[in-house]
Amino acid sequence: MSEKRIMVFAPHPDDGELAMGGTIAKLIAEGWEVVLADMSDGEPTPAGSLEIRAKETAAASAALGITRRVNLGLPNRYFSEDLESRVKIAEAIREYKPRWVFGPFRPDAHPDHIHASRLLEDACFHAKLTRTEMRFEPHHPEKLIYFYATHLRVHADPRFVVDVTPYWEQKIAAAEAYQSQFWDNNPPERKGWIIDHITDLARYFGNRIGVTYGEPFYCHELVGLSNLDGLL
Repeated sequence: MSEKRIMVFAPHPDDGELAMGGTIAKLIAEGWEVVLADMSDGEPTPAGSLEIRAKETAAASAALGITRRVNLGLPNRYFSEDLESRVKIAEAIREYKPRWVFGPFRPDAHPDHIHASRLLEDACFHAKLTRTEMRFEPHHPEKLIYFYATHLRVHADPRFVVDVTPYWEQKIAAAEAYQSQFWDNNPPERKGWIIDHITDLARYFGNRIGVTYGEPFYCHELVGLSNLDGLL
């Protein structure tokens, strides 16, 4: 296991950037390796294509400094909690051996996000199995942490919030890379609505911890601190 490697499992390209792009940029700047695993290619969409989405994803990765990004090939809009999908995720965990993994919080309105969250929970356990035909050596991440990329209009009740103020422009650049998803498929009055959306959320959670922009996270397990230097 790398002490400074995390994996972010995003149901679709753009979910990871929109939910925790600032945290990704912050971790990379602090010397962490971030492996972003898109669980699907996100297509078809009204204004997108595989070629367009690949270019947008590459641009978003460059904006955040991500150098290792993989796609697990699950079918967009048709995620299922089957063993084949679980094994794909578990093998990715076994291959990269992250210290922590991040995935989508639920409840959610999007079936892919719901199934992705449950699959990741199962895969984290499955990845540590021995005497199996799965590839790579067993591995069990220390923590599964949930980011908020929900389609429900509910108030998040996070366990912690990360100050991403110095990395906000990188997150915005990553979001703006997805023109097919938030500009090209919307009427004039709605083009780029995602920027206001993520900014409003980040300002709210930033305000709650006394900074300009914050990204919220949830963890079922108790989160410990080795020291108090990181407290705001």
